[in-house]
Amino acid sequence: MTINPQYTRAQPGSLPIKISAYQRRKMFDAFLRDSAIAASDTVLDIGATSDRSFDHSNYLEAWYPAKARVTALGIDDASFLTGMYPGLTFVRGDGRALPFRSLSFDYVHSSAVLEHIGDHRRQQSFLREVWRVARKGIFITTPNRWFPVEFHTVLPLVHWLPAPLFRDALRRLGMEFYAREENLNLLSRRNLAVLAQQAGIERFAIRTASLLGWPTNLLLSAAKHVAASATGQTIDPREHPLPRCDARSD
Repeated sequence: MTINPQYTRAQPGSLPIKISAYQRRKMFDAFLRDSAIAASDTVLDIGATSDRSFDHSNYLEAWYPAKARVTALGIDDASFLTGMYPGLTFVRGDGRALPFRSLSFDYVHSSAVLEHIGDHRRQQSFLREVWRVARKGIFITTPNRWFPVEFHTVLPLVHWLPAPLFRDALRRLGMEFYAREENLNLLSRRNLAVLAQQAGIERFAIRTASLLGWPTNLLLSAAKHVAASATGQTIDPREHPLPRCDARSD
C-alpha cells in the first residue's frame, strides 16, 4: 500500500489518518469476506511501502494471519517486512511489469496504489498485470474521486474540478507534487469500470467503503474461479475486530 509521507499531507494521529485507518480495516475485512480466501491460498500484495509513520502502513502484511502465504511487492525497499513478519516474502518491483509468471498467485490484493500509477494507459497496464498473475481473483482499492475531501491533499471539493483546473489549483497552492498526474490521478466508479474492461478483467464488481453514508473508497473485485477452497479453511473477518476510532462511520 502506498502511504509514504509524500503521498499525504495528513499528520500521524490526525483525524484524516484515524479515518483512513478505520476505513482500511473495513476494506481488509471486505477482502476476506468477498474473496472467501482460504488459509492455504497464496496472496500477492502490490504496493508495499517503506513508510512506518502510521499503524496501518502495510496493513495486509500486518493483519493477514497466514504470513507465509503472502508476497509483498513494492517500488520502495520494504525488506524489513520479512523481519517483522517471519515467513513473508518481499520482492522489489513495479506493479505495471510484475516479475512473475501468469497465474502465479491465488489472489492479488492492492490498496491505495492505482491512483499513484500515472495516466489512464499506465493504470490500465497495472490492472492487466494484476489480472494476469492471479489464479482465483483480485481485490483493488482506490479513493473515490467524488468523496468531498481529497485525503492526500486534505482539501475539500477542489478535486471535483476538471483535471486541468484541479492540477492548476494545486500548483497555485504550492502542491506541485500532487499536481503531477503520475503522482495523483483520482478515479470515479465509471473511470474504474472502464479501466477494468479495457484491462480484460471479467465478471468484476465495484463496491464501496463509506463514511457517514458517503463512499470514500472504490473496491474492485473479480473472480477467475470459485474463490472458496473446497478443502481449505477460510479466513474469517470476524476474528479481526475493528480498531477503535473517534470518527463516526457507517
